[in-house]
Amino acid sequence: MGKKVKKETESPPKDVFDPLMIESKTPATVVLMLSSPENEVLAKACDALYKFASKGDENKVTLLGLGALEHLYKLLSHEDPLVRRNAVMVVGIMASNNDVKKLLRELDVTNSLISQLAPEEDVVIHEFATLCLAYMAVEYTTKVKIFEQGGLEPLIRLLGSPDPDVTKNSLECIYLLVQDFQNRAAVRELNVIPPLLRLLESEYPVIQSLALQTLEVISKDRETRILLEEYKGLDCLLNILENNELNDLHVETLAVLGNCLEDVHTLQQIQLTGGIQKLLSFLKVSTVPDIQKNAAKAITNAAYDSEIRKILHWEEVETFLLRLLETNNDDVKVAASQAISAMCENIDSKSVLGLQGIPQLVKLLSSDNEELKEAVVTALNNLTTANLRNASVVAKAEGIAPLIKTLDAQRDGAISNAIAVLTNLALQEPIRASIQSQGIMSALVGPLRSTNSQVQSKAASAVAAFACDAAARAELRNVGGLGPLVELLHSNYEEVRRNACWAVMVCGSDEVTAFELCRLGALDILEEINLSSKRKNKFSEAALETLLDNNLSQKYSRMGYLSPSNIITNGFYDCGQVKHGGKFLSLEELSKQELTDRRAIIFINAKPQESVVEVQEVSPSVSGRSSKEKPRKGRGKKEEEKPKVIQVAPTILEEIKLENSHWVPPPDYVLMDYINDASKTILPITSTREQVVALAQFVAERMGGPVEKEELHNFCWELDMSEIEFDLKSNIVPIGKIKRGTFYHRALLFKVIADRIGIGCSLVRGKYNRCWNEVKLVEYTPKGLLLPPQEYVVDVMFEPGLLFKQGSAKADQYKRI
Repeated sequence: MGKKVKKETESPPKDVFDPLMIESKTPATVVLMLSSPENEVLAKACDALYKFASKGDENKVTLLGLGALEHLYKLLSHEDPLVRRNAVMVVGIMASNNDVKKLLRELDVTNSLISQLAPEEDVVIHEFATLCLAYMAVEYTTKVKIFEQGGLEPLIRLLGSPDPDVTKNSLECIYLLVQDFQNRAAVRELNVIPPLLRLLESEYPVIQSLALQTLEVISKDRETRILLEEYKGLDCLLNILENNELNDLHVETLAVLGNCLEDVHTLQQIQLTGGIQKLLSFLKVSTVPDIQKNAAKAITNAAYDSEIRKILHWEEVETFLLRLLETNNDDVKVAASQAISAMCENIDSKSVLGLQGIPQLVKLLSSDNEELKEAVVTALNNLTTANLRNASVVAKAEGIAPLIKTLDAQRDGAISNAIAVLTNLALQEPIRASIQSQGIMSALVGPLRSTNSQVQSKAASAVAAFACDAAARAELRNVGGLGPLVELLHSNYEEVRRNACWAVMVCGSDEVTAFELCRLGALDILEEINLSSKRKNKFSEAALETLLDNNLSQKYSRMGYLSPSNIITNGFYDCGQVKHGGKFLSLEELSKQELTDRRAIIFINAKPQESVVEVQEVSPSVSGRSSKEKPRKGRGKKEEEKPKVIQVAPTILEEIKLENSHWVPPPDYVLMDYINDASKTILPITSTREQVVALAQFVAERMGGPVEKEELHNFCWELDMSEIEFDLKSNIVPIGKIKRGTFYHRALLFKVIADRIGIGCSLVRGKYNRCWNEVKLVEYTPKGLLLPPQEYVVDVMFEPGLLFKQGSAKADQYKRI
């Protein structure tokens, strides 16, 4: 029997599917294939999606809408290397889209990507994983996750990758990460400096540029600058500058060196090796604007250290900066001006830059570039601060007019610095006069109205500097500058408020301006400021005192006291005590009121009608003299000097408000006679005590004579006053009209005449129409020794001429009878 022959082929098992070639033309179908359990299908689907996504941003959005990312995220950790590689490629290419990045952050994909950076992984995986991380590292939260998940170490390791794309992507990711200071410290600990320096020798310019940009960021930290020096990084940077073939890297290289210049130790090392000379030599021949600009910026940053300024001065960096001012590029000029400002902190540099640079800077003030204009005036401010010679150079360079014009600039910084320069120049009298003649006060009105506190402060300070001249104060009044100045007293900024008080104090040194300031509410504001322990300052107190001293009517009404230095002059009036918060009315306003039964306003005007015009033509220097500055005649003046006494008083512009008033008060001829009579009879007396006694008796005789204390209630002065007011049809009564006067009439007349004939006395208001005068008299011992002056209260009512020692029972009784 023969054997059975075996079949040569066997049929496949029934449960095996024959290979099927599928061709799909829709991305949705391919996305569905990402759920396949077959590795080959997954790999080919990812490859197809990569090609589709590479064609444009719209395709990436399409895949996002189809839910491809969720599937791809799972495949990033797939066990099959090919599937994993292709999935990383798709994710990496899609990550350039913002919506994709947003979803990737929500999926927390960074940990999976970092795990793909292991050394054993395929270089393509490295390329696209780092690409995706670089795209995502733009956002802060991703930076934090990369740091927390240990992504810095593998990224730094991959800087040494043989594949340039991996290197470039890793470097770009590190550059973005080190924008955060925490990551800067971390990469320094991970020794990132050596690989970065090696990349400077890369054959790919983009890698070299990124390496320099990264070095520029991390070298902002002093610790990194120290490491750069240890690894000879400064030599590498200087070598790049010396290599003309690498001129496309010079800008970034200078940025790194600029950071190194900020460290004294590093700069000293550069100086010792001749590096600074090399750097300056390179800069002097370079005509590239970006290089010039960055060099100037580097000098600016470095010059904030005093030791570095010395080194830069020794290396004659000023010559380079002055040369930059001559370029045709505004950005370079801006940077050079800023560097000049910084170098001015060195006295020697300020001297060199002032003599040679100020004329150039003044020319640049006419530029239409607002940024340049601001940088230039800032430099001029620093050059002229505490330097009279440089201030003179500005004036000689005809810088005053363009500086005043700069007060209309658009930038607040330009305005404030221009004002500061003009204020610096004002320290010299001839220059100040020149500035005033060119309308500085009119130009300051705009800055006074500024909303910028720095401009407000500088403007107020300038007003204080220029308002020492009467003509300047008159100009400020006429152009409406006092109003905005008074508004600055409300400022919540201490410096603004202090400078405004200072300006008010200076402006208030003449009576016309003082009255206008009071009319605008300066007194009320200053009183409110001085009530606050936090808001008040020395200037606010001095300003209040100055305003009151030059507006004696208001001072007496508010304070109830005039000191011996407060000389009562024509135009003074006593309207009684003004209640706190009440408005103090001008004489013109009071003259318009209807006749009332209230207390009469007592007015002083010992000036003939015809002398009004002559008085108004008095020179500003005389009219602006304050009451404190008015010369007082000494005791024992000779009779022949009396005409001078009578003539001096009218020449002073003590007619507060009358200059701007339509209402002209009538002259008080009786008061003129009183003053003439007192001058003839009392001035010749050689003893001050006897002069006081004689004047008290003189006043009492003109005011109804002595009054018995018991008969005081029968001394009907009120009826006489009512009759005078009725006859005059006015509440304003010249003091010479009063023939029966009580305490406050007599004390006022005593003070008026005493001030005219040179007897020092004060005027004090008490309660219930009480008022008295206080004088200081010198006493002698029986042996003829001079004792300290004693203060006395003068009786002008009961026993005229009787003197009560201040503090005695009789003095107190006289004050409160």
